[in-house]
Amino acid sequence: MGSLSEIKKQFQAELKASPKRIKVVVGLGTCGIAAGGEKVFKALDKYIKQNELQADIMSTACIGMCYAEPIMEIHIPDGPRIIYGNMKPETAVEILKNHIYEGKINVGYAIAQETRGNQVIEDIPELKDIPFYSKQVKTVLGRCGVIDPERIEQYIAADGYEALEKALTTMSPVKLIEEIKISGLRGRGGGGFPTGRKWEAAYQSNDSKKYVICNADEGDPGAFMDRSILEGDPHALLEGMALCGYAIGADEGYIYVRAEYPLAIRRLRKAIQDAEKMGLLGQNIMDSGFNFKINIAAGAGAFVCGEETALMHSIEGKRGMPRVRPPYPAQSGLWGHPSNINNVETYANVPAIVRAGGSCFAEIGSANSKGTKVFALTGNINHTGLAEVPIGISLREIVFEIGGGIQNNHCYKAVQIGGPSGGCIPEDLLDTPVDYDSLLELGAMMGSGGLVVMDESTCMVDVARYFLQFTQEESCGKCTPCREGTRQMLKILERICAGEGEPEDIPTLERLCRVIKDTSLCGLGQSAPNPVMATLRYFQSEYEAHIYDKKCPAGVCTNLLKFWIDETKCKGCALCENICPVKAISGERKQVHYVDQEKCIQCGNCMAACKFDAIVRA
Repeated sequence: MGSLSEIKKQFQAELKASPKRIKVVVGLGTCGIAAGGEKVFKALDKYIKQNELQADIMSTACIGMCYAEPIMEIHIPDGPRIIYGNMKPETAVEILKNHIYEGKINVGYAIAQETRGNQVIEDIPELKDIPFYSKQVKTVLGRCGVIDPERIEQYIAADGYEALEKALTTMSPVKLIEEIKISGLRGRGGGGFPTGRKWEAAYQSNDSKKYVICNADEGDPGAFMDRSILEGDPHALLEGMALCGYAIGADEGYIYVRAEYPLAIRRLRKAIQDAEKMGLLGQNIMDSGFNFKINIAAGAGAFVCGEETALMHSIEGKRGMPRVRPPYPAQSGLWGHPSNINNVETYANVPAIVRAGGSCFAEIGSANSKGTKVFALTGNINHTGLAEVPIGISLREIVFEIGGGIQNNHCYKAVQIGGPSGGCIPEDLLDTPVDYDSLLELGAMMGSGGLVVMDESTCMVDVARYFLQFTQEESCGKCTPCREGTRQMLKILERICAGEGEPEDIPTLERLCRVIKDTSLCGLGQSAPNPVMATLRYFQSEYEAHIYDKKCPAGVCTNLLKFWIDETKCKGCALCENICPVKAISGERKQVHYVDQEKCIQCGNCMAACKFDAIVRA
């Protein structure tokens, strides 16, 4: 193999220079495929081949704008990169035809442009200026959606493996760890433990065999940050893990990835094979004497295996259950050997830190939370997708500027941050900076980066019930506080949602929260009460409405709903009567109808069928 700089020069022109022919790019991450991207790609590829067009087509991963998938880009020779959204096969082909034969750009479907030189297309905003991107700073996601993730040459052309070469040729393991400590990088998987200190502990452990482990078992509902990195830039993870291996003295690594991510696993396998062929993984990497092998372990979808000791048990072929710590993995981890565990996003940050220096990375972020964080925006928000922002940005900026606000002009109610282990942040705290310490003070946590936005149609008691049901089902059952405590809390929440709550339920929930948090064995149990604690803290009035007034303010809990007919609007059309499955509605034709509350099962079919808005729910 030639030097990395020689390889980089060989491929850099292809990636960075303006194409000589029209280049068509289709986003084929999981989100793009789910939205129909494969059909768009096949239609474009067929059209190009049948007409022998002077155009090249390639696929890439998600560029973050999941709300606009399927996405197609057309790179014009010596011109801008035009990004089109919400593509259908026939629309995409028509747009390509107009580009090639008439030189016309369909401004109606164009989301943004990325200009080269001085050529600018009027009426199409610059990519960096649209609200979704204007406040983003892309460190981890910089190559996602730009390179072909299945071509190692394109990763190398975009500075890939330069950090590994720098470390192996100019840095000792101690110096590398010091650079990570200077950066202030904290684990992006949840707890935010300082990465440099974690690596240092593993380095200081005396053992001839050590392991580097990547936790890619992304299990939080609504979270897809790690999946997008694995699909869009797999070599960033491999390089970050190799750097960790060199730093702590490990010669082998494992990526523990959920089996529900088949595309990510396929691209990881190819990335590992390509890196081994080029001498960037395996034996005697870059003729340095450093050996590092990476294996893939597919998890079976158990949420508890996101906990590091349970994850290691699963890799070893045992049942995924946490164990008591200490000893910590840095002293005794996989098969009893010192091991370092970080998540995908943490490792993906490392090459950028090593290339530019830890102090450069530390310039971004807040005092105790450095760098950027990737968030998955989901829920009742206009612009769902991935956003990488400087840590310390406010929730308001994320939700209303990057995310485009609440769908259907509804009102903001809360954002659930941190997944099942996180908490709900109300409107009056929207200006809170998003960093590790500020969120903990609010009873929430950064978590892995899931951010679920809720509007006024959301019942916060039902939200607490949903997340507690999730964690209760995912409990491994090893320790009594988590196994039995969450079960009792769930029973209380289900009773409240069913209209059977009692005044003593609130203090009982608070007491159970404290006990479970203080006595559970692992992080899953210790954080399980967080959604209940947060909703009780900020939305206790909704609990009280369910218990005392037997009403669900959001109109979600069906047992607490009543439907009746507004006499001033009812036309006696009998649509509601005909559609009612239990015959709870009656009345003469062209006369006001009535609801028998004893028969009504609160299904809502009548409200959906009424053309005159005469059905009232409360």
